[in-house]
Amino acid sequence: MSASLIRRGLELFSEKDAVKHRPKKSSSRKSALMKRISTDKQGVQKRIRQIQRPGGSSRRSTNTVKDKHVRSALDEYRKKQKKSKLGLNLKYFLSSASKTQSSHATKIVEQKSSRRACHQPDRPARKPAEESVFTEDEFQKFQKEYFSNL
Repeated sequence: MSASLIRRGLELFSEKDAVKHRPKKSSSRKSALMKRISTDKQGVQKRIRQIQRPGGSSRRSTNTVKDKHVRSALDEYRKKQKKSKLGLNLKYFLSSASKTQSSHATKIVEQKSSRRACHQPDRPARKPAEESVFTEDEFQKFQKEYFSNL
């Protein structure tokens, strides 16, 4: 078979296929979106998302002076700081509802001790007794011999 016969057959087949399947609405909508944005390849998907958002491309920029609220730096600092829960925590733990028996507490501490070496308490280091092989008299004798020759 020649290439032209194959091409004609494919064209007929695609025409039959086109009758069966209707084009989707989303493709026409997508083409309408593509007409609204420039043909630059970078940022096309981002621009499509911006247009599809409620308000679309007519959405105002939020960086206007009208939208800004003037706050003091101290208020901003206080707002960003985490609130201290120390008072509430102390009140809870010191209340009688959370008291545990000391025997229970010691059991928990014993069971929870980790097996890792870094969590084990330091063992007292043994200091080896330093004993010299030489006696004091031998040192004196060596000192006299060595320094007298210099």
